[in-house]
Amino acid sequence: MKKLLLALTVLAFQAPAHADTYVSGYCKQDGTCVQGYWRSDSNGTTSDNYSTKGNTNPYTGKKGTKKDSSSSYNWN
Repeated sequence: MKKLLLALTVLAFQAPAHADTYVSGYCKQDGTCVQGYWRSDSNGTTSDNYSTKGNTNPYTGKKGTKKDSSSSYNWN
């Protein structure tokens, strides 16, 4: 039992520190349905958003294409 508790504790500290939120799917009034998806939590910056250039969505593998509006750095 002690070994199991120790193993779980070690795994908890090795987990990536992602702050993600699941957005449930929904249907618009015009009949268009949007699938549920994961997004990074809101934190006042766009530099760590999955859709920002230089970042990759870990759930889909899709690379970001949007300019980082919270920084003066340009990813080209």
